[in-house]
Amino acid sequence: MELLNDGGLQRLNCLDTAEAEEEFLKCCGSRKWARQVTTARPFASVDHLITKADRVWWSLEPRDWLEAFHSHPKIGETKAAAVTAVAAQKWSEDEQSGTRNSTPKTIAALAKLNRDYEEKFGFIFIVCASGKNSEEMLAMLGERLENNPDEELRIAAAEQEKITHLRLKKLLAV
Repeated sequence: MELLNDGGLQRLNCLDTAEAEEEFLKCCGSRKWARQVTTARPFASVDHLITKADRVWWSLEPRDWLEAFHSHPKIGETKAAAVTAVAAQKWSEDEQSGTRNSTPKTIAALAKLNRDYEEKFGFIFIVCASGKNSEEMLAMLGERLENNPDEELRIAAAEQEKITHLRLKKLLAV
């Protein structure tokens, strides 16, 4: 377990409520999640923060998950449907860097499957894209289109959890 010697964690613990919520919203676009994680402060370690963030995430309603999903751009795109912080936009671009050198054919296939996915499930395809290239994401998108809506919502929520972990660590510069 990491001890409280991290300046980023200490800073986060000391922020006022509104500032802390805005910081947490950079990591996960659910306002309810950000509020609840903010009220769980102070955190003794990064592990403690992540454990609490996970508990809060899985206690939320599907509408809160959907709000978080709304803060992400579609795979292969750069703009989210919801207004997001500059840091969150930059993190999304970095996380999706595997799509930067994609062929036009792959980009077109991603766009088509993104539309099919959103039409079927009612929300955008959420995947922790860090370290994945566009072909891998395209294959995952095709596979996940086969899921039923309830199953897919849980899978997307688990992917959001992974994204949140990465972003919490970026927020704290761990």
